[in-house]
Amino acid sequence: MTDPRLTPLAASLPDTVPFVGPETQQRRMGREFTARLGANESVFGPSPRAIEAMQAAARDVWMYGDPEAHELRHAVAAHHGIAPEHIRVGEGIDGLLGLLVRLTVAQGDWVVTSEGGYPTFDYHVTGFGGRIEQVPYESDRVDTKGLIERAGWTGAKLVYIANPDNPMGGLQGARAIHEMIEALPQGALLVLDEAYAEFAPEAERPEIDPTDERVIRLRSFSKAHGLAGARVGYAIGPAPLIAAFDRVRNHFGLGRISQAGAHAALADRDHLAHVVSQVAAARARIAAIAHDNGLAPLPSSTNFVAIDCGGDGAFARRVMTGLGARGVFVRMPGVAPLDRCIRVTAGREADLDTFAAALPEALEEARAAP
Repeated sequence: MTDPRLTPLAASLPDTVPFVGPETQQRRMGREFTARLGANESVFGPSPRAIEAMQAAARDVWMYGDPEAHELRHAVAAHHGIAPEHIRVGEGIDGLLGLLVRLTVAQGDWVVTSEGGYPTFDYHVTGFGGRIEQVPYESDRVDTKGLIERAGWTGAKLVYIANPDNPMGGLQGARAIHEMIEALPQGALLVLDEAYAEFAPEAERPEIDPTDERVIRLRSFSKAHGLAGARVGYAIGPAPLIAAFDRVRNHFGLGRISQAGAHAALADRDHLAHVVSQVAAARARIAAIAHDNGLAPLPSSTNFVAIDCGGDGAFARRVMTGLGARGVFVRMPGVAPLDRCIRVTAGREADLDTFAAALPEALEEARAAP
């Protein structure tokens, strides 16, 4: 039953959320997962310096966090070698996407994204009354030319791409991204989600002038920095657009503990390098486990590996369910043909040992199902 006080737009929205959390699944099962390998969190944890900074900040948690996130904003700007007016810090990329859509997409406006791509972007667009044009993946990679083509004939306000990509893990090189920018239709904004950028080869990360009015980039402390629970992200873009976030943002949305942790994490380059190395080793182990079971891992520049289970979406879902029943939390893409895969987050040796033991049983069970 729909509450009659909802606006017509809110009443028309589907009663769904982008993700069902592992905690929800654990409550349904009545037990916890042994290996949490589905949410692309960093099981390798945050920098010890970040933990220490957050513990110290906890003493002052009775105070609101700095609504301008001044110190963190300036530190991020210095890290990228740009002026602070090109940086907006917010409650993770998800929160920043919501604000960006609110600022730029009116009811009925078109946006373009990939079919089966990151669903939270779609969630925000639908929530503000925008219309979504989805472009299928091409050989398990985002179809960059298709995105630009659709943007041209729809008159799209936003063109969204995650690079490296979620959920398939692929990477568009710097040249491909620059070609997208140059081909953008007049008035369109490229939304470049770089949540996994730290895991990609540095030479393939595009250098983009922050004053370029055609692009806004989004970065996260949730992945390589291990602060998913702190909800910290930032946008890099032209100063007028960045300044406009002040018109709609939650001014006390980013707590002082999160700000302190992110600031310390950004400064600990050694820990970041260690995590990137651990993730690379875990990706290789996941690929080996897949091969040992006759499955095909897809190339990945992220902290997860998509594994082709060799069947259709129904088969992959049985494999995912079988893994969950054996204590291993993984996820899978939502549309065909991507949904023939499961997606496995980089884990510690013990996590991957559990996955390696559970996968053959889950496959056998899935193959035996009618």
